[in-house]
Amino acid sequence: MAVPTDLSPFNTTSSTDVYLNASLAPSDRSCSDWPSIPMSTVIPAIYAIICVLGTIVNALAVGVLAHARASRTTVANTFMLNLCVSDLLFLLSLPLWAVYYSHGYNWPFGGIACKVAGALHNLNLYASIFFITSMSVDRYLAIVRPLRSQSTRNNKRARLACILVWFLACACTFPSLYLRDIHHLEELGVKACGISYPSYDWYMTLVWMKMSLAFLLPLLIISGCYYAIGRHLMADTGLARMQNTSHLPNIPSFKSQESSMKPDRPSTPCVRPRCSTSRSLEGRGLERVLWTVTAVVLCFFICWFPFHYVTFLDVLWNEGWLDSCWVKWTIHNLTPLTLCLGFFNSAINPILYCFVGNHFRDRLGGLCKDLCVCLHAHGDDHSQKRGSFSTRLSSFSLKLSDFKDLAIIEPSGPA
Repeated sequence: MAVPTDLSPFNTTSSTDVYLNASLAPSDRSCSDWPSIPMSTVIPAIYAIICVLGTIVNALAVGVLAHARASRTTVANTFMLNLCVSDLLFLLSLPLWAVYYSHGYNWPFGGIACKVAGALHNLNLYASIFFITSMSVDRYLAIVRPLRSQSTRNNKRARLACILVWFLACACTFPSLYLRDIHHLEELGVKACGISYPSYDWYMTLVWMKMSLAFLLPLLIISGCYYAIGRHLMADTGLARMQNTSHLPNIPSFKSQESSMKPDRPSTPCVRPRCSTSRSLEGRGLERVLWTVTAVVLCFFICWFPFHYVTFLDVLWNEGWLDSCWVKWTIHNLTPLTLCLGFFNSAINPILYCFVGNHFRDRLGGLCKDLCVCLHAHGDDHSQKRGSFSTRLSSFSLKLSDFKDLAIIEPSGPA
């Protein structure tokens, strides 16, 4: 059985020329009627969109989260800041891979850049998913178990968890960093940046590690956490409705993570107009939380499931369990495209976790106002300096003109 060689950013399962041109593979001659996608033009364009959009969104998120006061730094913000940093590191390497695809899979940046760029891709693959999973567990503890987790949820332990996540992501990335190098393909005339697996066991181990640790296990944990959150919120709303209909004393209900950490306040008599308003606001807040929870799970699944599905097809194909033209066409053409869809998750993460919240938008607006004030003050200072320079210049011109007039009027002396 031939040992696979991968020329993609990740250790995806593929043969030596899987991304270059499907028609070049001898086993694909019977599938020559299936059209191939022009990767040298499609992939760089998609990478450019992801790079620009993701860099702007993540840079704004990092700017807001990094400039937050120490008293306002929460556990969720700590995880989100590390997630945005991981996404930014990945996005900075995308231009190199865009050039790589546009040059027909010819790597012009040297061996060290090949290893570093490939390592950043794999590091983001694992780190981003690990941070999303950590944030899901933190939300579960804050919402479903607020009293039990009050002593364990603090910024110091959140930072230790982030260090552990980075360590695990680096450990999962090390095999690809070690194996990735530049390979000269004489039949194609290119120097490709790819992975040459020492044996088929290496190939299968890395593939199953990627599918289990980077997708299946995180998806199971994230879905379980948000399912429990949804049940808790719905049950809390049901208790509140029973309370309102039976006219029993008020039972405190969940409204936010912060409110669950505050001491209970004495209940006040209920006036019907105010109660109806608060119930409508609570209903809108609950609906917003549930929609956010649903969006997080769906976004993670939609972005990464196609890539891991195609990877699983490639495993079945290499094992000889599948052998058809549509399987070969799917592996050769859709693997890079589904990988782009997974990359797009890095641009969506800050929108789901940061820009949806009112507090983050308020802080972003305050940061923009401070920036505008600084720019306005700098502009006023520049205009004042320019005005004073113009005044001195005009004064000097007047003195010079007076000197010339004086020279003309005064006699030049005896002849």
